[in-house]
Amino acid sequence: MAKKIKVLAIGELAGNQLSPGTRELLGGGRDLADSLGARVGIVLLSESAGKTGAEAIAYGADEVYQAEAAFLKNYQPEVYLQVLEKIVKKVGPEILLLAQTATGRDLAPRLACRLKTALAPDCVALAIDPDSGLLRMTRPVYGGRALAVLVCKTRPQMATVRFRALKSREPDPSRPGEIKPVTPELDQSKIKSKFIEKVVEEVKGVPLENARVVACGGRGMGGAEAYALLEELAQFWGGAVGATRPACDSGWVSSARQIGLTGKIVSPNLYLAVALSGSSQHMAGCGNSKMIVAINKDPEANIFSFANYGVVGDYRRILPPLIERLKQVRKGPKD
Repeated sequence: MAKKIKVLAIGELAGNQLSPGTRELLGGGRDLADSLGARVGIVLLSESAGKTGAEAIAYGADEVYQAEAAFLKNYQPEVYLQVLEKIVKKVGPEILLLAQTATGRDLAPRLACRLKTALAPDCVALAIDPDSGLLRMTRPVYGGRALAVLVCKTRPQMATVRFRALKSREPDPSRPGEIKPVTPELDQSKIKSKFIEKVVEEVKGVPLENARVVACGGRGMGGAEAYALLEELAQFWGGAVGATRPACDSGWVSSARQIGLTGKIVSPNLYLAVALSGSSQHMAGCGNSKMIVAINKDPEANIFSFANYGVVGDYRRILPPLIERLKQVRKGPKD
């Protein structure tokens, strides 16, 4: 008898391939399923899935539930909700995973309500409890000051997962798997919204959520022109520049670069926190960074309680010499 699908991921596409977050869900889902002696499934909704089903199998899926229709081209909550509710109920997974993206954050609570289950949002770690067999879902609380470990006694056990919290596996094109086409059914009378237009944000360089190095400036930067220093600094590592809410509200930086509870959540290897206080709302968006280096002229700034390394001083006197030193290192030793 074939093993049951106990872990099911809701995938997202980036163009004609799986999104990075979806590949991570498959990697983490594979680990969970292996510890349960079970199989991993994934649902892909799109106008045309192309080769993404085969890609999902290569990244760890055992079964791909592939729904294709013109009305699935763009995300609409009521549309996706109808299709996913039927698929999830049919598959009957023990664990249901979504990425903590704009779509995942909007869709997950709606779907949890339809499935009559609970939801643990913004998780940074997942594991199977060896005694109970329940999914242990770890998420930040109190603005990132603490971590809570949750379990859910209803089914499916449902979580959205922060980017880079799980690790994707190397793709294996030889992996066996099955693609199961699904005919999506839609009740138009339940559609309360209308898709008007999709506006794609122009991103120069590395998208903020994908950057391994993020240089973030706060209110203490003093103005829009000061962010040129952060741009120059981030370029050395192929990184991206972010900002706090006050900086965005002041019009110094686009709101698309806002990091925090009401902005984007990042988990880079290096987070440079420049001239920002380190409020709990901001730290909720960057507290999972591997290393935080803070620069602030106020030695009592809250950011120093989170930072791995801190420099007390004016960024105007600290960053230019740092940038010059990086330029020298890049050029290498003189002949």
